[in-house]
Order: sequence, then structure tokens, then C-alpha cells
Amino acid sequence: MASCSSVAVIIPSLSPDEKLLTLLGDLRKAAFETIIIVNDGSSEQYASYFETARDTFGCTVLTHAVNQGKGRALKTAFNYLLNQAQPCHAVTVDADGQHRVADIIAVAEATLEHPDSLVMGCRDFSSNNQDIPARSRFGNRTTSRVLRWICGITLSDTQTGLRGFSPAAMRRFLATKGERFEYEMNMILDAKDSQFPLLEVPIETVYIEENRTSHFNPLLDSVRIYAVFSKFILSSLLSWIVDIGLFALLFWLWRLLALREDIGIVASAYIARAVSAFVNYSVNKHRVFKSNASGHGTLWRYAVLCICQITVSAFATQWLVSLFALNATPIKVVVDILLFVVSFRLQRGWVFRA
Repeated sequence: MASCSSVAVIIPSLSPDEKLLTLLGDLRKAAFETIIIVNDGSSEQYASYFETARDTFGCTVLTHAVNQGKGRALKTAFNYLLNQAQPCHAVTVDADGQHRVADIIAVAEATLEHPDSLVMGCRDFSSNNQDIPARSRFGNRTTSRVLRWICGITLSDTQTGLRGFSPAAMRRFLATKGERFEYEMNMILDAKDSQFPLLEVPIETVYIEENRTSHFNPLLDSVRIYAVFSKFILSSLLSWIVDIGLFALLFWLWRLLALREDIGIVASAYIARAVSAFVNYSVNKHRVFKSNASGHGTLWRYAVLCICQITVSAFATQWLVSLFALNATPIKVVVDILLFVVSFRLQRGWVFRA
């Protein structure tokens, strides 16, 4: 097939078994001409698999002296291809035999047809598919929901290793941070930042031996993946601490002066939010959303949102304090936690939109 002959296959591999050789035989039958295997620090007992891949199947084998992670293995292959006289398109494939050749071909064809996109071979994680291990279904569906809620990225399979890259995409993602499994998640986030469309290609869902041969650590590597979201939470937490701390101080001073309490709540809320808003705007624009939108445009949208949020926070706090006769500060904490959800969605989708 023309699509197979013009697209390279990249296979990162650590401690392979016979499934790798079966995969290579199937790829050769499908007429894939360029196959690059990255030996990511496998011990000597696995050397025969890589020798067979090179000598029998004609693969290019790139070797890491020590294990450096899947992300680094992919970067090593990208760099190798980009240094060729005429860089070609590529698909990345897992070495454990969980990607069917028909699906690899489909992703390769989609990559040639859509060179401006990051092509994702996406599995079906719906509840109707009973062949998926419970931990894989839960992990992927949870990550998909978090990605959609926090980043506005709708993707049915966030952890697929079957992906298609044009030379331009490889060059872009070669600079993406990450050395291990978190690299694949960082790629998705960078695709949004770089305005690389994500193109989903449905593929068969295959789990061999319930995925026991996978080197993905569900605890450690999930922590690495979700760490990329920490910047969103830390920014909000920083401004929230400034807001609550300043509100508590101002309201204490207001009561110390024996002034009207209802006015003090509103005044303290406005002043505290004005200061915290400056902190939040600066961090969110430059560090969190990395918005390239006009500074004046984001500023007025942020100001509108801020005024609305301050007003709701202040008057809702005042109303709840009068209704339940409780201390104002913990009431405001509860109100602002609820408003956080609304505020974040509006900042992501409206204030700092590109």
C-alpha cells in the first residue's frame, strides 16, 4: 500500500517478548518499509529480540544505554527521522501487540490526509465494551473527563499509544516536556496550545492478558500525568489565599471600628478581590492559559467576570450570614468554592480564549 510505504512506524520497546516479533512480521506483510525500534535500556537477556528485528526484519534499532522512559524513546525516534534528508510521516505503535495492523494502516492513511493534525487512534471505553480491564476503563474515562473540564479538550482515549505525526508535528512535539508516560499527555496539551487539531480515528480495543505486560505504573505514572494540571489549581489557590486572608483582615478591622457589619462584608469583599484579581489575572494569562489574545481584550473580559463574581460572592455571603447567623469568613469560603467552578470554566472558554 502506498500509505504504508511512505509512513515510518516507531516502536518504543522495553523488555520485549515474542509479541514484538509477531508485530514486525505483520507490519512487513502490510508493506511498511521503514520501522524504527527504540530499545529503551532493555537488559542483555532481551538482546536477541532486537537482533532479530534488525537482521531478519530489516528494522532500524536505536538503543538507550539505560531506561529513559517512553517519552524520551519517542523523542529519540522523532529526532532520527527529522535528521533524514527527506523526513517522512510516522505512526507510533506499542510493542505489546495491542494495536492491530488494520488500525495502524488507518492511522497512517489519516496522517497523510491530515498532515496539520495530531492523529489519535482511539479505543472505545464505553460501558458497553466488556473486554476492557476495570482499571483501564476507570483511568481513561476519568482522565478524559478531567481533560475536558479543565482544558476544554474532548478526547475519548487520552492514553493511546497509536498516534500519527507529520514531520511538522514531530518537530513541534520534539520540544514538548516529559520523559516518561506523562509525555503523551503533555503532547495533547501542547497540541491545543500550538493549534494542532486532534483527529480521532476509531480503533479496535485490545487488551492482551489484561494488560499485565504494560510498563505503565497506574500509581506513579498517573501522578505524573495529573501533575500537568497542578498549575491550574495552584494559581487559583494562590489568589484565593490572598483573597480570603485580606478579607478576614479587613473585616476584622471593620468590626474593630464598630462600623455597620453588612457594609463591612461588602466593602471587605470588594477590596480583597481587587487585590487577588490582579494576582490571578497575571498568573492565569501568562502561566496557566498562556493566552496569546490581546492584552486589552483579556483584561476587560476578566474585569467583567471579576465584577460579577465579586458581586455574587459579597451579596451571597451577606445573605447567608444574615440567614444563618454564622461567622462571615467560613461562609465566604463555601461561596467562593462554588464560584470557583463557574469562574474557571469562563476564564478558560471566554476570558483567555485565543
